Amino acid sequence: MAGAAMTTTFLAVIGGASLLAVTARRLRPSDRLPSLEGWALADRSLGAGWTWLLLGGTIYTAYTFTAVPGLAYGNGASAFFAVPYTVIVCPLAFVLLSRLWDVARRHGYVTAADFVRGRYGSAPLALVVALTGILATMPYLALQLLGIRAVLTAGGLYPPGAAGDLAMVAVFAGLAVATYRHGLRAPTVIAALKAVAVFVSLTAVCWLVLDRFGGPGGVFDGAARALGGTDPAHSPLVLTPGQQPAYATLALGSALALLMYPHVLTAGFAADGTRTLRKVSAGLPAWTALLALFGFLGIAALAAGVRAPAGGAESAVPMLVDRLMPGPLAGLVFGSIVVGALVPAAVMSIAAATSFVRNVYVEYVHPTATPKRQVRVAKAVSLTAKLGAVAFVFGLRDQDAINLQLLGGVWILQVFPAVAVGLYTRWLHPRALLAGWAVGMVSGTYLVVREGFSSIVPLVAGSPEIYAGVAALLLNLAVAVAVTPVLARLGVPRGPDATDLPSRPHAGRRPPTGANNA
Repeated sequence: MAGAAMTTTFLAVIGGASLLAVTARRLRPSDRLPSLEGWALADRSLGAGWTWLLLGGTIYTAYTFTAVPGLAYGNGASAFFAVPYTVIVCPLAFVLLSRLWDVARRHGYVTAADFVRGRYGSAPLALVVALTGILATMPYLALQLLGIRAVLTAGGLYPPGAAGDLAMVAVFAGLAVATYRHGLRAPTVIAALKAVAVFVSLTAVCWLVLDRFGGPGGVFDGAARALGGTDPAHSPLVLTPGQQPAYATLALGSALALLMYPHVLTAGFAADGTRTLRKVSAGLPAWTALLALFGFLGIAALAAGVRAPAGGAESAVPMLVDRLMPGPLAGLVFGSIVVGALVPAAVMSIAAATSFVRNVYVEYVHPTATPKRQVRVAKAVSLTAKLGAVAFVFGLRDQDAINLQLLGGVWILQVFPAVAVGLYTRWLHPRALLAGWAVGMVSGTYLVVREGFSSIVPLVAGSPEIYAGVAALLLNLAVAVAVTPVLARLGVPRGPDATDLPSRPHAGRRPPTGANNA
């Protein structure tokens, strides 16, 4: 059982997050009428500091902070694909997010599917982009709860039976209420606590680990021995030539997929201008360094002789913390990881609700819905998404959520041609993009399921293994490129372009920066 000091510190961190969520109303301009843009995007009013906190807190989830070290604990070097992957995200965000924000702000777009609808004039293409985003987001939301449960269980803070489940639901319920009332402003203010708590607690854990083992060399030597190898050339802590294609394609594909997730775009759209987004993109590597240190702790758990339960490698770092740190500091770490789950969970539910309202409800059910009604429906859908995540976690196996998340990463990558490529050219025909999307979805799902829900697959027997999402994306693009001239020759019409985007970016063009003008 957890000690009193650990429990007290943990509850203090959670209580602090709840108090901060209450203050979210202070970020709301008093002269604005209720609107979906205001609730879901904080009126596009966040400056560089708040955007850095929100975007970093959204991208780097609690499950990431447990899964990456868990993978390092169980598999060694391959886990560190997350570091180059998040490094690649930074220049992509610098280029793609700022350009997409510019278009979205000028035309009042709130989701990526809004942009696709305006760019291609195709309601079906916008619909599949929206539904793919929702489908990929829901298991990701459920994983935040799994991350909370894994951390609390490892720290002895999760009572057995219904008491533990009720405690976790209570933590999540506070978030649900704050998000329902204040929208994106609630996770924005909680992200400030997340950043401080995670950076401080991780620094303390790493200092204790290095002090115990006499430096990084002692940690890696101990981990190599624990993995059963003393020969550096054959250590699991070093990539083999056969692992390199999978490592590289997984890093690249994950980076391309990340910026297509609705919750990441929602956090980016809340910025007050393109200059802000570029500053934030340049500052995201600080969060990447944090992730690298968490991966290092997975190696440290091996060196320290931590014995995680079978199938529960994500518990390795919480168990290491419980072993090495005094009660108050351990409570701070556990509390910071739990708060780390609340921020992305809130943004994910908001993003899924916004996509549903804008691209399903308004487009097909109630086209004349007033802004006030759109907000009301979005709030209800956001709450339903959270309840669905809770039911998913309690009703199905943990592995089911993990399997669906693996598929979700492959699925969301298939909207990349319509969204990212569409920012620079409209040459691809919307029906060709639909055909490519369908081929990518089917082929990616088949490859993952064929390998027993592994996202690293050989294309054919005996070929090097690569990331299934990249393989499906290449097929997606090939179909879209091949079908486009066929449709052009047949004279199949395109929809109008409402975005005013040129086929190629104008080097001298400066986007507007005034984000507070309605």
